[in-house]
Amino acid sequence: MTEMVHFQDNKKRRRIRIAGLGVAFIAGIASLLLFDYTIHATSTNAFCTSCHSMQITKQEYEDSIHYSNASGVSAKCADCHIPEAFVPKMITKAIALKDVYHELAGTIDTPEKYEAHRWTMANRVWDQMISNDSRECRSCHNEERMVTSVQSELAVASHERAREKGYTCVQCHKGMAHAVPAEPDEE
Repeated sequence: MTEMVHFQDNKKRRRIRIAGLGVAFIAGIASLLLFDYTIHATSTNAFCTSCHSMQITKQEYEDSIHYSNASGVSAKCADCHIPEAFVPKMITKAIALKDVYHELAGTIDTPEKYEAHRWTMANRVWDQMISNDSRECRSCHNEERMVTSVQSELAVASHERAREKGYTCVQCHKGMAHAVPAEPDEE
């Protein structure tokens, strides 16, 4: 009789373990799906421009060639500001939390406050782009595929000089999607 009880206890424990593994597996899949949804949802133009302070840059972006152009190809906020690779993307997302904090804390929640901090914020983005060789620019713009025959002589010469000096895109092309803010001493 004890053997039968022992056998039934083992069978019951085994079923509980299998059920527990099943629940853990389903919870893991659900967590991954929620994580993926959150990453994508927080990378949309609607999310990026949902704060009051981002209305300034939203209008600049919508007036830029990155939004509306002859080819009909439009870059999204994430194309320029969020890396594709997982680890750099997660680092960028973590760093971006400071912008949400400053919006909620009231540091940049009005156009005047935003403009007061804009030079510092822009330089932070430019420094990041310089440090990663304008990785996000290059995800769309490929130097090897540039058709120099349709570029102006000045553009061809400027690109050659930039290559020789080891410049990256943003060192010459600041203000392509957003206005270049005035330096604090210029005001």
